[in-house]
Amino acid sequence: MTDSGTTYDLVILGGGSGGYAAGLRAATLGLSVALVEKDKVGGTCLHRGCIPTKALLHAAEVADSARESEQFGVRTTLEGVDMGGVNKYKDGVVDRLFKGLQGQLKARGITVIEGEGRLTSPTTVQVGDTTYTGRNVLLASGSYSKSLPGLELDGHRVIASEHALTLDRVPESAVILGGGVIGVEFASAWTSFGTKVTIVEALPRLVPAEDADCSKTLERAFRKRKIAFKTGTPFESVAVTDSGVRVTVAGGEVIEAELLLVAVGRGPNTTGLGYEEVGVALDRGFVTVDATLQTSVPGVYAVGDIVPGLQLAHRGFQQGIFVAEHLAGLAPAPIDEAGIPRVTYSEPEVASVGLTEEQAREKYGDVEILNYNLGGNGKSQILKTAGFVKLVRARDGAVVGLHMVGSRVGELIGEAQLIYNWEAYPADVAPLVHAHPTQNEALGEAHLALAGKPLHFHD
Repeated sequence: MTDSGTTYDLVILGGGSGGYAAGLRAATLGLSVALVEKDKVGGTCLHRGCIPTKALLHAAEVADSARESEQFGVRTTLEGVDMGGVNKYKDGVVDRLFKGLQGQLKARGITVIEGEGRLTSPTTVQVGDTTYTGRNVLLASGSYSKSLPGLELDGHRVIASEHALTLDRVPESAVILGGGVIGVEFASAWTSFGTKVTIVEALPRLVPAEDADCSKTLERAFRKRKIAFKTGTPFESVAVTDSGVRVTVAGGEVIEAELLLVAVGRGPNTTGLGYEEVGVALDRGFVTVDATLQTSVPGVYAVGDIVPGLQLAHRGFQQGIFVAEHLAGLAPAPIDEAGIPRVTYSEPEVASVGLTEEQAREKYGDVEILNYNLGGNGKSQILKTAGFVKLVRARDGAVVGLHMVGSRVGELIGEAQLIYNWEAYPADVAPLVHAHPTQNEALGEAHLALAGKPLHFHD
């Protein structure tokens, strides 16, 4: 539509998951798009987050398979982990996806502007000496690894997740500060590689944002894997020594290790980008938006990690698509935050969508709970994994929460999010045929049981 040099229908500040998704969808809908990115398109998720972390976790799974193969009647030995080889594999995955994304942006006619952008008015973004004008502007500047007050990251002994992804060695020992998604994923991978890990979490349980039953089951599995963790234990200080770190926690206990990984969450990248000067309202650094993801400034929208809520790449994708379709006049339905699937890719995995049992009781009062033990699922027994599928149902109503723990259960979240988002009743899901033997059957069996006709059901 409008594109004359530096004028576009949509100017996007940030080329991560939310920004590039908005650009791709907007271009498909016939809008002219400029995408400003100071580093590499793909953002944290592709280059320093989701993709390299999951590649690391897959290498860890391979290590476990080699180490534990005899239980399946296959004799192998694990000679060791070559981090150079692991990093080559990981970086190869990232590079192929990066090149593919660059090709997609070029094929759809999106102007990619390399450089640090700054919002200078409701319709302009400045990059260097050039000002780019957009009929609408989308803020998608992403997030950064947070630390605690007084706790400085040195990138060597006290590190964040991006440093952990470039280590050229397997650390002999590590303290991980934070028992959320990032913390337990690195704890899982490093343990598989042979690292002695201790997680320190100030809240009462690991993965505290998940359903309490998920936390209990993950903690049980971590104990079995000899992953140490201290919950309800605030961090106090760290001292860097010649050989590593000395971490002091509440009560004066000292834990010594080769390094400290700080995994206390991610903060919004909104400082120094001109947002407040233009009038964009912020809350503790996050950009506040309405149901259409428009900020307090008309014509300026925001998506992804800078918007309060779940900091997930697929949330950013969907928000980017929503903004593009909204600007194109397609009137997309608002995104239900509770309907966004969540997966922690540790061993075992934790996958969920909808409300936790506690949240459901607060909202509905009377709820029905069903726990389906994976002991009744043939494929789970073949994989030698333990865990469960938990359904939370409003009394005599729809299923409002689905929670799963076990190896590979993240692959089941697709059907789970359909069940939640379509407000399905157990009786709606029970007649659906689930292939045998698959872990996907566990979802079907759980709904059969909640519908009053259990089949392979183990308490």
